[in-house]
Amino acid sequence: MSVQCEVIGKRAASGSMNFFERYLTVWVALCIVAGILLGQLFPAGVQAIGALEIAKVNLPVGLLIWVMIIPMLLKIDFSAWNQVKGHVRGIGVTLFINWAVKPFSMALLAWVFIRHWFAPYLPAGQLDSYVAGLILLAAAPCTAMVFVWSRLTGGDPYFTLSQVALNDLIMVFAFAPLVALLLGVSSIAVPWATLLASVVLYIVVPVIIAQIWRKSLLRRGQASFDQLMERIQPWSVSALLLTLVLLFAFQGNAIIEQPLVIALLAIPILIQVFFNSALAYWLNKIVGEKHSIACPSALIGASNFFELAVAAAISLFGFKSGAALATVVGVLIEVPVMLLIVGIVNRTQGWYEGR
Repeated sequence: MSVQCEVIGKRAASGSMNFFERYLTVWVALCIVAGILLGQLFPAGVQAIGALEIAKVNLPVGLLIWVMIIPMLLKIDFSAWNQVKGHVRGIGVTLFINWAVKPFSMALLAWVFIRHWFAPYLPAGQLDSYVAGLILLAAAPCTAMVFVWSRLTGGDPYFTLSQVALNDLIMVFAFAPLVALLLGVSSIAVPWATLLASVVLYIVVPVIIAQIWRKSLLRRGQASFDQLMERIQPWSVSALLLTLVLLFAFQGNAIIEQPLVIALLAIPILIQVFFNSALAYWLNKIVGEKHSIACPSALIGASNFFELAVAAAISLFGFKSGAALATVVGVLIEVPVMLLIVGIVNRTQGWYEGR
């Protein structure tokens, strides 16, 4: 193992939630209120911001999303993927959950709940859009926040690091085809050009910028890298919250008319989170992995790269779409739900180890 990987692994192990991350659900709730008020009080200004587009990419949102994503990608060491061989069984379980189970189970849940059970209570014209948003949310595994969840469960930092690096590498190539496949199966028109542009804008280009910036900083020493990360750590959440304010400014009328929409969208998300985390946890036990591997594996299998999901939903379907709203519901429940799963895997360590 390289010295650099060892340093990063130790820092991943000692990471913790900052003030913004700890109260993310509170901030998102406040953004809902602020965005709705903004849309009702200043509709002309909100519409003007929404009109600032080039090739269906909203310029203010595009900038905010880069500010949101790049600081997180700076944490990823793609050279860590060569550590995969040390955790083959755990890596295999997590990849199976992330790419073969989670997106497809979410598509099934969206079809059952949105298209059928909840259809009478949702806007008829947005049903396909809600389904698309849920698919986008499940199609990208979580990145930076996984380090926090892993630390809270005593997870192996080297496994977490290698798994995140491998998932990000796979996501560059698999996100667009997977989303297109599931949208097509769900009878939703796939705007291929916009989908590919979203992958380039919100995955490929930020990854390249982040890795070039990262190598430049590390050449100056680990201290320079740590100082920068400490300064820019709040950027991601701040940019996310500003994006949400704009999104809810556009969604305000729909939420006021049907306030149960957010609760109804949360139900399939919660089911798939608990299902996938439990399945990953159990499969790791079956294949004989350590508890310190099973915990981050379950958490990586449950959480989502919601920043990418929000960005892709806005690019593909627009600010006013049900897809954008569905991805935001994932942001709203992320922290409390993941902390609940952290508590469950910690309390069941005795069962897992057969004691």
